Amino acid sequence: MTGADGRRPIVVGVDADPEKRLALSWAADEAQRRGLPLRLVHAQGTPTGGYRSGEVRPSWEEWNRELHGLGDRVLRDAVSFVETRQPTVELSTLLAEGEAAWILHEETRNASLVVVGSWHLSRRRTLFSAASVALPLAAHAACPVVVVPEPEHITQQPAYFVVGVDGSEHSAEAVNLAMEEAALRGANLRALYVWHPPLLGVLDEHAALGECRRVLAETVAGRTEAHPDVELHHEVVRGHPVDVLTQASEHALGLVVGSRGRGGFTGMMLGSVSQGVLHHARCPVITVPA
Repeated sequence: MTGADGRRPIVVGVDADPEKRLALSWAADEAQRRGLPLRLVHAQGTPTGGYRSGEVRPSWEEWNRELHGLGDRVLRDAVSFVETRQPTVELSTLLAEGEAAWILHEETRNASLVVVGSWHLSRRRTLFSAASVALPLAAHAACPVVVVPEPEHITQQPAYFVVGVDGSEHSAEAVNLAMEEAALRGANLRALYVWHPPLLGVLDEHAALGECRRVLAETVAGRTEAHPDVELHHEVVRGHPVDVLTQASEHALGLVVGSRGRGGFTGMMLGSVSQGVLHHARCPVITVPA
């Protein structure tokens, strides 16, 4: 919910596993940087791991009361974690019944950002948990969604963000947010237009690449004026967009993409590139709706 002062909070989905705190850390730090309140949301479901009690009797009332108690404990632990990490951040909590994806989707209507976690099993095979909300949330959210992977990745210096550009309205909004994120952290920004040659080739590849450079230059033009301290690098790269963006973002602070790119259509709520980088990128991925 929007605060009395009109500030839209950063919302973070709180995992029941106390070992998975990277999304919560990212959200707390972002709230501190932006001077925004932080809203901690936990969707009530079946207890997992250390939160499952062996004393629950086979009564729905008892089971429901137990779930509420476990959810309250999850949120109390999360509040304690944030208060230790960022003691000046204003906090609120929500323990909700229902599907996590739907609950967080409703929160996007009045949020600045929504942050959730995920984890990767390996470089080649990735998996969101069975209760994952990342993909459906990114597809339908009314605000930017940040997916923070587990475990933490290694960044390089000088620090940088990566943003994917394709000339669409979504990618223009992605550039705006990427500039903000880079400015907040004193980081550089790499804006990439990835040209994927058609299977049958083109008559004039030089002209095609020139058009890509023109679109990229027009998309980033003028955006450095609002953030003059951000060092911007932009380039056109030949290859598959998911592969190129994943590789470019391997040691980045974050990767920003539009939720749908050029060629998106009604019913295709999350573009193939957005889906691909959500599965494969090793850094936090921010998807931006138009």
